[in-house]
Parts: sequence; C-alpha cells; structure tokens
Amino acid sequence: MALNPNKDLKQFYTISEVAEMFQLNETTLRFWEKEFPQQIAPRKGARNVRHYSKDDLEKIRIVKSLVKDRGLKIAAARQLLKHNNQGQAQQTEVIDRLRAIRAQLVAIKKEMGEL
Repeated sequence: MALNPNKDLKQFYTISEVAEMFQLNETTLRFWEKEFPQQIAPRKGARNVRHYSKDDLEKIRIVKSLVKDRGLKIAAARQLLKHNNQGQAQQTEVIDRLRAIRAQLVAIKKEMGEL
C-alpha cells in the first residue's frame, strides 16, 4: 500500500504518522491515550492498529501544547481540559499562529540582513 502524499485527503492516520507530525515518540502517544482517555481515543482496527482522525490530531496538538510547550504536569493539563476544553483549543491555535508569524518575521529579518 502506497503512502498518500496528500495528507489532507486522508481520513485516518497511523500512530507512526502522528508521531512524526508532532515530533513525539509512539510511546508518548500511547501514554497520553491512557492519561487523556476522554480527549484522545483513536479507533482501533484489526490487530489493535490505531487510526487517528483529524479530531484526534487536534486534541493531540492541544495536549502537546499544554504538556510539552507550556510545561504543565499531566494532572494539571487534564483538569484544564476538563473545565475549559474549547478555550484551550482557541488559545493553542492563537499561539501556533503567533509562532508561525514570528518564524516568518525572523526569516524576513535574516534576508534583510543579507542585503
């Protein structure tokens, strides 16, 4: 089976693809599934192969932002998601956009310095 180069057309992703997308270990994803069962619950197919949907990817992005980027402990992240899931999703999206803008500005500054 060939790997689909246009990932936007895919409905489900394997654990290795998700781990690569988020630069995480597969073990970390499995651990988060146990720690955040209400947020991260991929479908399991034949032979217990995990299939992550786009919704799962969004939730993983939020958990990664809370745990890895902000440095929250698992219990604190779980509480935050339990009480304010929608707010965390919006805040994470804004932070990601700001990081992308910063990267673009840094690249422009570098190009300007080379002139």
